[in-house]
Amino acid sequence: MNPPPSLEHALAPGSVLLGPMAGVTEAPFRGICKRMGAALTYTEMISAKGLHYNPDAAVTRSLLTFDPAETPCAVQLFGSEPAIMAEQAARVMAEYGADVACIDINMGCPVSKVAARGDGAGLMRTPDVAAAIVSQVADAVPVPVTIKFRKGWDDASVNAVEFALAMEAAGTAAVCVHGRTRQQFYRGTADWDIIARVKAAVSVPVIGSGDVFSAADAKAMLERTGCDAVMVARGAQGNPWIFREARALIERGEVLAPPTALERVEMAREHARALVTFSGEYAVTRMRKHVGWYITGMSGASRVRDRVNHITSSAELDALLAEYASFLKGREA
Repeated sequence: MNPPPSLEHALAPGSVLLGPMAGVTEAPFRGICKRMGAALTYTEMISAKGLHYNPDAAVTRSLLTFDPAETPCAVQLFGSEPAIMAEQAARVMAEYGADVACIDINMGCPVSKVAARGDGAGLMRTPDVAAAIVSQVADAVPVPVTIKFRKGWDDASVNAVEFALAMEAAGTAAVCVHGRTRQQFYRGTADWDIIARVKAAVSVPVIGSGDVFSAADAKAMLERTGCDAVMVARGAQGNPWIFREARALIERGEVLAPPTALERVEMAREHARALVTFSGEYAVTRMRKHVGWYITGMSGASRVRDRVNHITSSAELDALLAEYASFLKGREA
């Protein structure tokens, strides 16, 4: 299957994508990252079994709500039952249609409660089941199916190349490789060489993932591995400008100035307002970590972070950030 124009553009050589992060990449943040230059965004991972048994749950509906700026978006599903995965992928397409660029299957989540039951990275131990999922989902939906997986389960069972080949044969349109094993979680250094080995082995587009925290990292990964696109995850936390900076460096060789402290605070305010509009006042508690990321390393950040962690209303949060912005302006004067 040829990728639709939206996915083909997202996977054009040198593209930089926003990876899915549970509890982080909600629709408002994805919209910001798309505006900043992310070629493609992904929903947080969604349980196919959860969709099957409780399709109208409020949490599920929020995960399948898109920011207009980001559509079409990749919908990431996880599970280990091929029939249920195919059924729910088809349900998503029937309801959301043109908002969906592709169905992405999570085969890399290392969290114990996910991987231990054979979902996420657990699928790397059962490549036959993983291939059946790809095949059945691909037959069930009119958009490409892509996958995200890891180097292997542990250092004794590194199977990324063989796994990628099997998924390509099963019908995946692209693969994303995170250069760590499941046992590493996010510790240590990502192995970019395994990404290069996968790229050399398959004919479908390869997205590299792991330890991309700057525009220079994104460019270096492309050059070192030959991958088609780069996925940014933790590197975008509090730093959606990474996409703008990476595109400038990759496409034009231009090094952009980083955002100023005031720009970071104003973006935190924008993000907070959008998140509260999206899911209500309670979202202020979820915004706390984002604020901490936005202001990391800035003058007075620890004091602001302490106060943020006790705030429970959006008005209080905005007032605190406005006060912090005034403090920063005073230092610049």
